[in-house]
Formats: sequence, C-alpha cells, structure tokens
Amino acid sequence: MIKFRVIALAVGALLQACSIPDITSKKPDVQLPGSFQPELVKKTSSATVKWQTFFDDPHLVSLIGTAVANNKEVNIMLQRISMAQNEIQARKGEYLPFVKFGAGADGEKVGKYTRNGAVEDNLDISNGQAFPTFLGNYQFGLFSTWELDVWKKLRNATKVAALEYMATSEGKNFLVTNLVAEVAHSYYELLALDNQLKNLEQNIAIQKNGLEVVKQLQFYARSTTLAVKRYEAEVAKNQSRIYEVKQQITVAENRINFLLGRTPQAIPRTAAGFMEMQPKMLQVGIPSQLLQNRPDIRQAELELAAADLNIQVARANFYPSFAMKAGLGFDAFDLKYLINTPESLAAMIAGEMVAPVVNKNAIIATYKNANAKQVQAAYEYEQTIIKAYNEVANQLANIANLDKNYQLKRGQVDLLVQSIDVSTQLFKSARADYLDVLLTQRDALEAKKELIETKQKQIVAMVDLYKALGGGWL
Repeated sequence: MIKFRVIALAVGALLQACSIPDITSKKPDVQLPGSFQPELVKKTSSATVKWQTFFDDPHLVSLIGTAVANNKEVNIMLQRISMAQNEIQARKGEYLPFVKFGAGADGEKVGKYTRNGAVEDNLDISNGQAFPTFLGNYQFGLFSTWELDVWKKLRNATKVAALEYMATSEGKNFLVTNLVAEVAHSYYELLALDNQLKNLEQNIAIQKNGLEVVKQLQFYARSTTLAVKRYEAEVAKNQSRIYEVKQQITVAENRINFLLGRTPQAIPRTAAGFMEMQPKMLQVGIPSQLLQNRPDIRQAELELAAADLNIQVARANFYPSFAMKAGLGFDAFDLKYLINTPESLAAMIAGEMVAPVVNKNAIIATYKNANAKQVQAAYEYEQTIIKAYNEVANQLANIANLDKNYQLKRGQVDLLVQSIDVSTQLFKSARADYLDVLLTQRDALEAKKELIETKQKQIVAMVDLYKALGGGWL
C-alpha cells in the first residue's frame, strides 16, 4: 500500500523536478514582444480574474452567462453534485443509531405432547382460565440497532463521500472553464468569418472593376476575350466562396446555440474592430497558484485523498464489527391484554460481535482494489499536473510565435495591396499582362484570409492560456 503522505512527497518532488522554464521564476527563453509578454515573476495570476471581467465584449459576456446557466452538461453535472451531497447524508446516518417502530400479529396452535403444549395445560392465564387452543401473538413497540464504529470505518466512509462531493464540485468548475473557453472560441471564430466575408466582398468588388477595365481594353482591341473570361471565372469563383463562408457562419452560430442550450437563432456580435483587437497581457504567476486555480488538479487531489481513506475503510472489514440491539414495547396473546402494564410490557437488549474467519476472499479483493485505486489516483494526479504545466508552456510559446507570424503577414498584405494598384496601372499602360493583375489580386485575397485567421489564432491563444492557468470558473 502506498501511503498518502508518501504520494504527497513524491508529487512535491515531481513539481520540483519539472523544469519548464516558462512557468518558473526565471524569464522564458522565448520573449513575448509588446503586450504579449507576461510578467512571470509576479505572484498574481490572471486565472483569478473572473470571466465577466476578463472578456471586454458585452455580447460575448452575455453569451457566456447564458451558457453557464443553461448548458445541459452543466445542469447534468449539478445533479451529480446533488447526488454526491446526498451520499454524505446517507453515509453520516450509517454510524448513528437506527430507531424503528414496528407492529406484528400472528397465531399458533402447538401440539399437546410438546414442551409448549405441556406448559399450556398446566398453566392458567388467570382465575382458572386456561390457554386458548389457537394462541395469538400481538406486539408493537420501538426497536433500535446501532453498529459501534470502533474502527472508524463508517466515519471514514463519510469522509470519503465528502471528498468525492468536493471532487465532483471541482469537476463542475473544470466543465465551466472548458465551456467558457469553447463559447469564446466559437464567438471569435464568428467574428473572423464575418471579416472573411467582408474581405471576399471587397475583393470581388476590386475584381469586378478589373473586369470592366479588361472589357474596355477589349473594346479598343488592347485585350483579348481570354482575359475577359479569366476575370469572369475568378469573380464567379469568389462569389461561390461567399456561400461557403455563410455556411461556416451558420455552423458556428448553431454551435454556440448548442452550448447555450437553445434552438438555432442569430448570434448578436460586433465584427468591426476585430483586426485591431489586441490580446490581453496575462500574468502566469507561480507554480503553486497553478495547482490552486486549476479545477482538474484540485479534483485529482481530492480523489487521491478519497482513495487513501477508502483503503482504511477496506482494511476495517477484516476487524470484528460490534452492534447493539434494543427493543421496548407491548406483547400479548390477546388484544385485550396488549396494553396491560406491567404484565404485557416487554423489553430486549443485546449485543453482538461478528468477525470474518473463513472465506475472506471478497474482503481481500476489496482491499486490493482499494490499494490499486489509490495507486491509479496518484498517477492520475501526477499526470494532471504535468499536463497543466505543458499546456501553459505550449500557449506561451504559441502566443510568442503567433505575434511574430502576424507582424510578417501584415507586412505581406500591405505589400500585396500596393501591388494591386501597381499591376493595374501597368496593365492599363500595356506594360503588364492581365495574368499579373489577376494573380496579384488572388495572392492579396489569400494573404488577407491568412491574416484574419492568424488574428483569430492570437485571440484564441489568449483564451487558451487563460483556461490553462485555471481561469474561467470563478
């Protein structure tokens, strides 16, 4: 059996051994430029910021509030929490005395040549009145049983139920964290798709102007029908892509509606200013805060503690169990004598001890399973910690690389936009081919599309870092 304190020391050693530079006291190897560089040495963590404050967009805040209140998975988890709370009450009642009220009636005719028959023949009820041939038995009263919790088996089982209840609550917090992040992901995806749609419409307008220029040049025999057809095909291709983007918008809206627990409907949002949006500066804090803020780590820690107590509960099954029984009431062979006192008054008190002697296989198996479950919980706890550290490290590197990526792509877009004007002027003066103009416009459209996608990834990376730090459930 692995003792819980030994596991705690092992986990502590693991935390010291995890040499992830991004979340220790020194600066990360990858410096985050501008507003993306978090102050890692500060003792505060952005995870403690409530999601109502973390997100600035009022539409997004409203959507998240609706999701937290109406999401079906959250409501299912709340019922599990309620059941876990009821389990505490049930376990607590097991080590308290049970008091019951009972009543019964039966009849019996004994054989004459039996012990009871001989007693009835030689014993009068009162004043020479003999026992009836068919003898009844009526009784009612209070009966109590109480198992003495000598080995703390029942009390430890109650503590296990309490720990499992708290673990279930942390599971609900972890679910809310993921829900907040998922709603934010889908919302920012919607904003990005709105900008993609606007980008397509702007590009189509530019290409239609180019098409008119080509037609005019064809009229003056300075261009060919091939150029006109190629421009018309390019316009038709981009117009068809509009409907692809609209379908993606519909899917994203319905995904949000599903998370909000409601039927499909339009999602209110403001897409303007999306490309100027800057991710917030996040403070990572110190490793111990990561353990405190992440609900999945707290849940794994509570499950580990419950598994340790379960071993003590399973061990107690090897020891004798002690119980007391008592009863007080009335007992008589006829209803007219039932409430006579003190003649019909009956009382009983007894104690018993039961201990397993032979065939303890089931108890041994339960004990072994409890040990195995504790070892499993210890590994899951360590795995959860390592996963949390890796998620934070990955998102820090992701934010840094996306910032550099965005800066370069923005420069690429600016150059391509300028190239469109240059190529158009050269084409009008017969110094460039129509394909140069067409390909330049196509490259500019793709570059803008990638720039919007990169901006979306930047915002999502900020949300993912907030989630990785354990934020979003407060």
